[in-house]
Amino acid sequence: MTLTHRYAKYKVWVKPSSELTFLYGNNVLKAGLGRITENTPQYQGVVVYSMADVPLGFGVTAKSTQECRKLPATDVVVFHQADVGEYLREEDSQFTGV
Repeated sequence: MTLTHRYAKYKVWVKPSSELTFLYGNNVLKAGLGRITENTPQYQGVVVYSMADVPLGFGVTAKSTQECRKLPATDVVVFHQADVGEYLREEDSQFTGV
């Protein structure tokens, strides 16, 4: 994550109120979108950041930057792919062989 986020072309920042939601494995809604890289196309891989520029994980945009501006607050803008909280959620099953 440390190396990948430096070279990411497309980035998304989520509001503090949506950070935990993303870290629990949920998609990012328009209401939780803080910023998005200009001219990000639809279905593009992105690095998801907190508003403090801390990388949280990876996702795929559900809509382009232009489409995001017109969406209602309840629509999905980023599909969750992976996050830094995943290790903690899967920790029990990693060592039990399940």
